[in-house]
Amino acid sequence: MNKKIGFIGCGNMGQAMIGGIVKSGITLPENIMVSDKNESFLNKVKEQFGVLTTVDNKEVASFSDIIILAVKPNIYGNVIKEISSSVKEEVVVVTIAAGISIDFVERAFGRDMKVIRTMPNTPALVGEGMSALSKNCRVSDEELSEVLSIFQSFGEAEVIDEKLMDSIPAISGSSPAYVFMMIEALADGAVLRGMPRDKAYKFAAQAVYGSAKMVLETGEHPGALKDKVCSPGGTTIEAVYSLEMYNFRGTIISAMESCTKKAIEMSNNN
Repeated sequence: MNKKIGFIGCGNMGQAMIGGIVKSGITLPENIMVSDKNESFLNKVKEQFGVLTTVDNKEVASFSDIIILAVKPNIYGNVIKEISSSVKEEVVVVTIAAGISIDFVERAFGRDMKVIRTMPNTPALVGEGMSALSKNCRVSDEELSEVLSIFQSFGEAEVIDEKLMDSIPAISGSSPAYVFMMIEALADGAVLRGMPRDKAYKFAAQAVYGSAKMVLETGEHPGALKDKVCSPGGTTIEAVYSLEMYNFRGTIISAMESCTKKAIEMSNNN
């Protein structure tokens, strides 16, 4: 890729994305510029990845062909106002925050813009992210492909219709938190029976990781894979029975509905 990529903000997600881009070699470090108010973050990414850094958001805006707004949702409006007069005419603006719609970005800039709305998740930090992308009509297929390659540098990515974007936090953006809670609970159950905590976390995390890999690599229905573990009259079906008694699946779906309602509320507020 011969485009210059800019990041405004370099917190955990921004750093994960920068790391993926540099490690994948899709562009050179000197083609990436990062701005942040936190100079310790800037020093870290400069030392680790060799990218250009600045505390001036406008400098990033004037540098970039693709600009990634890696800041919290509540300051998107202020950041866009700050950089609006500095961005290139044909810049592609990429958002990564929940509740920030394409329409919000267009209105904030006050003119026609090329906008790609995305939602990555924190497993990007270990190169196993899952991202959703939606574009407006001004973004070309080539430009979308370039941005898609950025997100594929730190995991998997899919293009979806923007109307589905408010559902992405529940299934992907926020769901790592539910999985971490499950791993913690599995480990607590093992500790209750005497297993050392460090080993309990390893057993639990590897079981979750391996199970997810089976779903992705075998292509089998999760229910079919579950059935293969459940021997008649055995320990697993006993555990599944208990989970069903306490509404395990319904609780997860209910949590996802709460997450989606909050995402919709955030979108409506913008």
